Amino acid sequence: MELTIQNFLIVCPLVFLASFVDAIAGGGGLISLPAYLLAGVPMHYAIATNKLSSATGTVFSTVRLCKNKFVDWGLAVPCISMALLGSYIGANLALLASDRVLKVMLIPVLPIVAFYVLKKKDLDRDGDAEISRKKQWLICGICSLAVGCYDGFYGPGTGTFLLLLYTGVAKMHVREASGNMKLANLSSNVSALVVFLFSGKIIFPLGLAAAVFSVAGHYTGAGMVMKNGSRIVRPVILVVITLLFIKILLDF
Repeated sequence: MELTIQNFLIVCPLVFLASFVDAIAGGGGLISLPAYLLAGVPMHYAIATNKLSSATGTVFSTVRLCKNKFVDWGLAVPCISMALLGSYIGANLALLASDRVLKVMLIPVLPIVAFYVLKKKDLDRDGDAEISRKKQWLICGICSLAVGCYDGFYGPGTGTFLLLLYTGVAKMHVREASGNMKLANLSSNVSALVVFLFSGKIIFPLGLAAAVFSVAGHYTGAGMVMKNGSRIVRPVILVVITLLFIKILLDF
């Protein structure tokens, strides 16, 4: 497509906002993907180009959290490897199938997830529960595979789902869950990005410009997580789930 300055003025600021939200609790795709569509980018090109900018930004928030020891490295292997595999499967399915079935499945799931978050006044309490390391390792692998597949296939809310599963099912503290979520999310982004690179759907000038704003948003958002922890994560998760629910309803 022929790019104009208007395309950049629409996409870049919204990508910054999306990346800020994404670094805190995931779900930035709910803002960034519609931004590309609003700028007139065709759907498949929008999905692929969005992966380029979001993956670039995720690198920086992930590095910042890792440097500040916000990662449980003992669980990094299942989180990363299974997210890579799941995203590869999901991205290939996305090139073949409609996402309507997945959206139908999410409609009853999202209100349940929102109720769970509202009920949990402190997400960090799950991290105090007793659970064997072997079981925790297995749970992280299964959750990362499932959500990685979702990320490659559809995407919005991936980080949010990972964070809730890591804290609620794998019983990780929000601090470490945030770092491992970013590692898994980055892995799934990279895996899907490789598939889209070979499909030839990425608009590089727009995607690289948006990537600069994505880096700034992720860096700022990661700083908020380090300062405020679960106090800022919980309300952002609720906003992301609400937006995703509304988006899915409007798409029908």
